[in-house]
Amino acid sequence: MKKPVSLFFFCLLFMPFFWAQAPIGSSLEDASLEYENANGDASSFSNEMNKNGLIVVFSCNTCPFVVGTPNFPGWERQYNELYDQAFESDIGFVLVNSNEAKRAGDDSFLNMKKHAKDAKYKMSYFLDDKSVLANALSAKTTPHVFFYDASYRLVYSGSIDNIWDGRRKKELPYLKNAIKNHLNNKKIKPNATAPKGCSIKRQKA
Repeated sequence: MKKPVSLFFFCLLFMPFFWAQAPIGSSLEDASLEYENANGDASSFSNEMNKNGLIVVFSCNTCPFVVGTPNFPGWERQYNELYDQAFESDIGFVLVNSNEAKRAGDDSFLNMKKHAKDAKYKMSYFLDDKSVLANALSAKTTPHVFFYDASYRLVYSGSIDNIWDGRRKKELPYLKNAIKNHLNNKKIKPNATAPKGCSIKRQKA
């Protein structure tokens, strides 16, 4: 379903114009660091890593690009399907909430727990205290994808797909294609796309 022009301009308003992010081939540091998990016991990226890699998706509880609107399906609807594809491919899949500026409200840990339950998340949902991880990876939006191989090297980053683009001629499932190509030892093209969605709400200094 293609969204109307109004949502297209909403996307442009909320996406960062400068979308530099962790470069392809860079490593995920501090993989053993434990995070509070709104959908289970505390965990770490080393625990979530599987034989063929790990997918990290920055997300939240309220962004229209995550939860959807009457005119846009919201990428959250794909989370469990993507988790299943990753699981079947021996790839870990985890969500991360870095909205520190909303930690006392919509993105509190209590509300994260409630949202994970209401949305029937199958995956872990980490709280990124003080947006430390988001800052380390230069994560920009909710959602924003970072796909790592089994050596914690980044192989794809950016958007889940191109359904945000009302002018698209066809749908391009970037992340699904990246998973397939990675499993088949093929080059991932594109290996980086512009992240789309609401900006991560970092706490102002």
